[in-house]
Amino acid sequence: MMARTTIAAATLVAAAAVAAGAAVPSPRRPVTDPKSLVSSANAAAAPIPLADLVLTRSIGSATWSADGKRLFLVTNFTGRQNIWRVDAGGSWPVQMTQSDESQGDLAASADGKLLYFGQDKGGDELHDIYAVPTGGGAVVNVTNTPDSDEQGLLAGAGGLAFGAKRKTEGQVNLAIIDKATGKVRLLTDEKDPQWRWGPVEWVDGGRALIANRVFTSGSEAQVWRVSVADGAATLLSAVKGKSITASGASADGRTIAATSNAETGQARAGLFDVASGKWRWLATTPWEQEAVALSPDGRRMLVRDNVDGRSSLALVDVATLAVTPVGLPEGLNATAAVQPFTPDSKALLVLHAGADTPSELLVADLAAGRARPLTQMAMASLDPANLAKSQVVTYKSFDGTLISAVVTMPFNLKRDGSNPAIVVPHGGPTGQTQDSFNRTSAALASRGYVVIAPNFRGSTGYGEAFQAANFKDLGGGDLKDTLAAKDFLVASGYVDAARVGITGGSYGGFMTLMAIGKAPDAFAAAVQLFGIINWRTMYRDQDAALQAYQRSLLGRPDEFKGVYEAASPMTFIRATKAPLLTLQGENDIRVPRGQAQEVADVLKAKGNVVETVFYPAEGHGFRKRENQSDSLQRTIDWFDKYLKAAK
Repeated sequence: MMARTTIAAATLVAAAAVAAGAAVPSPRRPVTDPKSLVSSANAAAAPIPLADLVLTRSIGSATWSADGKRLFLVTNFTGRQNIWRVDAGGSWPVQMTQSDESQGDLAASADGKLLYFGQDKGGDELHDIYAVPTGGGAVVNVTNTPDSDEQGLLAGAGGLAFGAKRKTEGQVNLAIIDKATGKVRLLTDEKDPQWRWGPVEWVDGGRALIANRVFTSGSEAQVWRVSVADGAATLLSAVKGKSITASGASADGRTIAATSNAETGQARAGLFDVASGKWRWLATTPWEQEAVALSPDGRRMLVRDNVDGRSSLALVDVATLAVTPVGLPEGLNATAAVQPFTPDSKALLVLHAGADTPSELLVADLAAGRARPLTQMAMASLDPANLAKSQVVTYKSFDGTLISAVVTMPFNLKRDGSNPAIVVPHGGPTGQTQDSFNRTSAALASRGYVVIAPNFRGSTGYGEAFQAANFKDLGGGDLKDTLAAKDFLVASGYVDAARVGITGGSYGGFMTLMAIGKAPDAFAAAVQLFGIINWRTMYRDQDAALQAYQRSLLGRPDEFKGVYEAASPMTFIRATKAPLLTLQGENDIRVPRGQAQEVADVLKAKGNVVETVFYPAEGHGFRKRENQSDSLQRTIDWFDKYLKAAK
């Protein structure tokens, strides 16, 4: 990640380019003709029952057992994110844990006896580390540190490593469970709240760790080797103002798989030889590419290519750099495990999803060159043949900048300019909408709404300059990119400009609020979920780590008062005309309840249509099935009332 001064320098260049009327650079691609959008005929298409969507199980963290014969995964079979176990060849799932709290961050001990996992309380983001016997048994709180957060678990020959953050601090230190005392022992002593350490791989028989040291915004990162005995840290690779992140290492620590934007400004995968200090890079690509993992035998590197929101996986021969694609369907192809390779390096755990395919786990046999399904998470009623299809499109924004978006197109629409539509800005802002299954988009599209999810400036996946282009301009150029998404749909001939809504969560909620305040005539209805409402008060109330991240986007509030004022929905909210539904977790540490209440109070006082719902024991996002169901139902009902009734 980039140092704060370097971020500012990079974005000042981008800002100057925009001010001069130049487009923000990103990979070249053709502009899509809106008229090329087509709504196909399908007599069997029908609204998806919302209960079936909510009952389609999610896939969280996963990990192989030490011998590779079993897989542990987090899913919500019971309506709660708990841990289950299946045989590697496929079997009926066995429940390992039961809790109302969400669990994740799985790591199986090297001796095969314990499964470690993380769990917080009511979404408070202060995770403790727990352990359960791999054969089943009582759950034990290993760390029991109510004032600290432990995440990024990595089990191996040396025991258990992770990142540890005190509640009152922003920095994350590298830590282990000390074998002698059973207590948390910090290996690093980071002083700067803008940096966080995380383990990558145990090496040298468990005597050392390969670790990343990452700046809070992700713009600068370094690779280190840390001694377990005394915490002595050796810098292996770093470039000032650039990102180099390790994702795997050989058992002897001599070869490291990593991703860097140092040479081209775009993420690129490579192999680093520690002894010589030399890199071997894969061929240059204009699109985002990342090293995902190194196989336990050290012979293969797994690489993920993200081409305009669609991702593919490939195996790279460590000796020759020969690339062999992993044969998978189009859409989102990723991994759910920190180490996706089986311990014998013969198979690979893959997560696949598409607009018409909910997330599933597949096992790819590397010798046979084919993948087989391991899970069946979707309800039988969710037949891909009858689910709306997606298309990645590109349009030009106000300054000529190319913006990509995922359009989910309903069946059986007439191109008569009468149909409703929804714009869905993503969270982050350092994130990206991928061509994957989205419960809300699927529900809306099956009910006749054209859905577009833009990857506005500030999104990841399109290069360093594009990601930095909304620095100190949140809700500025990126909002104009989002408004242009509506224009694209209207130009298709399918959509009625007076029947377009907007919805999003977190930063997407912020964009929703900015849109209805700064462009009050653009949208006829809005649903915002836990969106940022006042950056200044949020900075005051949030923890040090989130403060550091906010500084990387906006600077310090006392230094950049005008920037904060321009980026606050409260500055514009009184101009709002659209009916607004707000959905919020009671325990959200990122966007406190009071922010949502503040908006509701202002809009009610001026006579607007506004409704606000608070979900108890939920944080930044809804994990409990009944709250997921309620929020989805309210979202659909809101848009049906204010968009479909608008003729």
